[in-house]
Amino acid sequence: MLRLGKREFGDHEPVIMAIVNRTPDSFYDQGATFADEAALSRVAQAVSEGAAIIDIGGVKAGPGEEVSAEEEIRRTAAFVAEVRKQHPDVVISVDTWRHEVGTAVCEAGADLINDAWGGVDPKLAEVAARYGVGLVCTHAGGAEPRTRPHRVGYEDLMADILRVTLGLAERAVDLGVPRDGILIDPGHDFGKNTRHSLEATRRLGEMVGTGWPVLVSLSNKDFVGETLDKPVKERLLGTLATTAVSAWLGARVYRVHEIAETRQVLDMVASIAGHRTPAVARRGLA
Repeated sequence: MLRLGKREFGDHEPVIMAIVNRTPDSFYDQGATFADEAALSRVAQAVSEGAAIIDIGGVKAGPGEEVSAEEEIRRTAAFVAEVRKQHPDVVISVDTWRHEVGTAVCEAGADLINDAWGGVDPKLAEVAARYGVGLVCTHAGGAEPRTRPHRVGYEDLMADILRVTLGLAERAVDLGVPRDGILIDPGHDFGKNTRHSLEATRRLGEMVGTGWPVLVSLSNKDFVGETLDKPVKERLLGTLATTAVSAWLGARVYRVHEIAETRQVLDMVASIAGHRTPAVARRGLA
C-alpha cells in the first residue's frame, strides 16, 4: 500500500503526478505557470483530468540562472499553502533538493518531498521524517544539482540504481520516514545519457521487484527526444510509448505534463493486464 497525505493507493492503481513549474524558464512550458493565477488554473485542470498528486517545482532541473533557497521558498511555500486550501484532498509534492525548502513547504502543507537529485542534501530526508511526509528517493548518478551528464558510465547501470535508491530508502526508514510513503525513481536523464535511460526503462522490472513503489519521470525528456530525434514539443508519442512500457513493467507513479493522455494509456495498460474493467462493454453482447 502507498499512502501519501490523505490518500491510499492500491497495489495495482497507477497514480498520476502532474507537473506544475513555478519557474520562468522551465524546459517544457517556458514559464507558463510562473504566475500564481496561471499555476492555480493548471492545478485545477490537472485535478479534473485525474491527477492525484501535484508536483510543484521552484527551480528548473537544467543549468540556468542561479536560484537561492530563499527565492525557491518564495516561489513554492505560499503556493503550496494556497493549493492546500483550494484542494484539501490532493497530494502535494514539492520537487527540491534543499532541506531549507523542504522545511518551508512542509510547514505550508506539503505531503511529499520529491528529491530528484538523489540525496545530495542528506538533511532533506531528516525533514521528511520530522514532518511525517513521503519521500522520493532518486538515482542521479552522483551528479550535482542542475548539471548535465558528461561522459558518464556505469559497470552495471541497474545495479547502481538499486544500490543508490534502496540505500536512500532504507536510510529514510531508519530516520523515521513512513515506509509506505517512500518511492524509488530510476532518474531518467539525471546522470545518464540516452542509452542509460533506455536501459533503465527496459530493466524497470528489477526495481519493481524490490517491493518499493517505483516513480518514473519520463515526460518529454531528452532521452525521448534523442531516441526519436524530436524537439521538446514533439515528444508526446514517445513519452506515452515509454509510459506504456513502464506501466506494463509495474511502475506505480507517473510524473507528467499531459495528464489526460497519460490517463488513457495507463487505463488501457491496466485493462490489458486485467487490473481494470473496460469503461463500457457492448461489443458482441447485443
